[in-house]
Amino acid sequence: MNAVLKPSDLEVGYNIPAEVGMDESDIQTPCLVLDLDSLERNIQKMGRLAKEMGVRHRVHGKMHKSVDVAKLQEKLGGSCGVCCQKVSEAEAFVRGGITDILVSNQVRDPAKIDRLARIPLLGARTICCVDDIDNVADLSSAAVKHGTTIECLVEIDCGAGRCGVTETQAVVDIATAIDAADGLKFSGIQAYQGAMQHMDSYDDRREKIDIAVAMVRDAIDTLATKGLTCDIVGGGGTGSYYFEGNSGVFNELQCGSYAFMDADYGRILDESGKRIDHGEWENALFILTSVMSHTKADKAICDAGLKAQSVDSGLPVIYGRDDVEYIKCSDEHGVISDPNGVLKINDKLKLVPGHCDPTCNVHDWYVGVRNGKVESLWPVTARGMAY
Repeated sequence: MNAVLKPSDLEVGYNIPAEVGMDESDIQTPCLVLDLDSLERNIQKMGRLAKEMGVRHRVHGKMHKSVDVAKLQEKLGGSCGVCCQKVSEAEAFVRGGITDILVSNQVRDPAKIDRLARIPLLGARTICCVDDIDNVADLSSAAVKHGTTIECLVEIDCGAGRCGVTETQAVVDIATAIDAADGLKFSGIQAYQGAMQHMDSYDDRREKIDIAVAMVRDAIDTLATKGLTCDIVGGGGTGSYYFEGNSGVFNELQCGSYAFMDADYGRILDESGKRIDHGEWENALFILTSVMSHTKADKAICDAGLKAQSVDSGLPVIYGRDDVEYIKCSDEHGVISDPNGVLKINDKLKLVPGHCDPTCNVHDWYVGVRNGKVESLWPVTARGMAY
């Protein structure tokens, strides 16, 4: 694993794609490249927007799985902590120095619950989601065993159709059980509407969030009658943060992709009808790839195929070019339409991945570039932490 390698173990072209100070043109491909200027501007902008809306931003670590990126989001964007999806992923962030972590998911397996209950011993506030009252006793038992406190959010299914309860009474019942349980603390509500994040229409997204806001408001009001208050009302993504942030109900955003951007998110439209990657956010993440074959006059073959990316949300887009197009891929090859034969062997191209999260998860390193030079090399810290 890259996390335990010593500097002397690293060799460019074998187990690391570049070294600090190297020219961008010498980076080994395929690999993930970060435009550090764009990344920093995205992070600073989201931090400013959250502050203006009067809400916190808990960055979604599952997107980048990187302690270094999370710390940059804390430093430049004022993030209050990190959310992620798995216990091992949470532990990787905490071991890297993150001190406020939310597993925005259910934890049910006994071994995973036991491990979750030990994370506070590493010095971090530890929070998880609950959508089943039967989960409460197991979490409580583990917390008591280790002398720790696990904070819990009741998850509401506000339209995603995945985890979460849909009835206010279920929210109250679970929250009451958490509040009464030893070793647990009821800390609020998780209400992320994931199903609408990539809907192109701004108005369609707003309609879906209006439903979610109404559900959450009803739950908060009912909990208050039972003497239960919510320190966290969390949700919001790159496609909807302005709705939750201005709702007067949510107080914590969980945006992730805004920092890197990808081709699928880039296609959604803002309030003015403009794509969000044409002004709202900048593309900061790229798959750097090289042309390795051009035996067909109208086709070039690059070295970024399926093993270098995820295409669940569509093929990558070649950044800054409209004369060539990435049209197909197999395991180790990407096919690029080049009708005018403009590409040459060893030409490098920047691909904007269709979906950043699973693409980042198949790489070991981020190569941070500024002004044509490699400035940083960051490991994908929680790669493989899927437990």
